[in-house]
Amino acid sequence: MDVSVIDRNPQESTREYVYRFLKFNIMELKLIPGSALSEKDIALLLGVSRTPVREAFIQLSQEYLLDILPQKGTYVSLIDIENVEESKFLRETVEKAVIEIACVQFPSDKLFELQSNIALQELCIKEKNYLKFYELDEAMHRTIFVGCKKTRIWSMIQQMNTHYNRVRILNIAGGYDVPPVLKQHQELVQAIKEKDVDLGVKTIHRHLNKVKFDIQDLYRDYVGYFKQTQATLR
Repeated sequence: MDVSVIDRNPQESTREYVYRFLKFNIMELKLIPGSALSEKDIALLLGVSRTPVREAFIQLSQEYLLDILPQKGTYVSLIDIENVEESKFLRETVEKAVIEIACVQFPSDKLFELQSNIALQELCIKEKNYLKFYELDEAMHRTIFVGCKKTRIWSMIQQMNTHYNRVRILNIAGGYDVPPVLKQHQELVQAIKEKDVDLGVKTIHRHLNKVKFDIQDLYRDYVGYFKQTQATLR
């Protein structure tokens, strides 16, 4: 099993650690969509009993990341395009409203965080560290929500974003179109800094709809990762 064993936090329970380990490896596509998982193998790998592994499996199935099939086994869920579409709709609807708020009033300390984040994104592109670029991408969007006092809404979105984010990681990890994404990030920060609501709304619409075009190529190149469906992103 080619996975990354992450360090356990001092205060977390065994179940929380197993859950975090599994989710990290699923989201980073180290556990590829469609692959089978064994409670016994995970328990042996992490040196824990099977009970917290079973509990983590159930929690991840509730987040649509695992499919638990009675009498057959447990599998990493295939990426569901309908799920991606629903997440895109949620993000586009909510994030447009948040960007409008950010372009009217945004804390100076959070603006500095955004500008620092952009500088690190530029470095990631130079170093071709695309997974770190994805982490900074997520952190940037979260900072915008936090700066607008919408932290809990961001957390809610993240619970639904699992399939959407796997598509983004699949795209970014291959280095596809990373410079255009950076340019859109730069324009978002510029819009917030200059209080340009029109630029902010136009940029976030273009930014979040990019997945519609990316997924067509990804579906072709990684067809085995996707649930077979006739659905397309709208």
